[in-house]
Amino acid sequence: MRITALLLAAACAAQAHAQSPGLDDLKKQVADTERAFAATMAKRDFDAFRTFLADEAVFFSGTKPLHGKEEVAAWWKKYYEKPEAPFSWEPDEVEVLESGKLALSSGPARDPSGKTFGRFTSIWRLEAPNTWRIVFDKGNPVCDCEKK
Repeated sequence: MRITALLLAAACAAQAHAQSPGLDDLKKQVADTERAFAATMAKRDFDAFRTFLADEAVFFSGTKPLHGKEEVAAWWKKYYEKPEAPFSWEPDEVEVLESGKLALSSGPARDPSGKTFGRFTSIWRLEAPNTWRIVFDKGNPVCDCEKK
């Protein structure tokens, strides 16, 4: 009886492990999530933007950090009010912890003409299978480090 239970438990664990996405799959999920998040700006869909925010999100926007989904959404709403998007972004780097629970995405932020003016860095948390929500976000201006 014990051997049967042990074999059954081992089989279930092996099946669960086989069904778990690998790091490359998780990186793709995060990159796709970041692109879908950015698409909310292009599509002017503020309600969709809100769905990507974790309840306890912290965004470094403006002069002080914004805490919580509602504060972040209230501050960012202005970017969705005009017919044209004021900027765009896309990930060019994604890393996921070995645990598969947290990820970082980073990439260029561009003005409407396509000129890069900054870089964003976002931290994503896996809140349910295939459901990543942003918990931290910070943008920085592009450094012209080539100057003397």
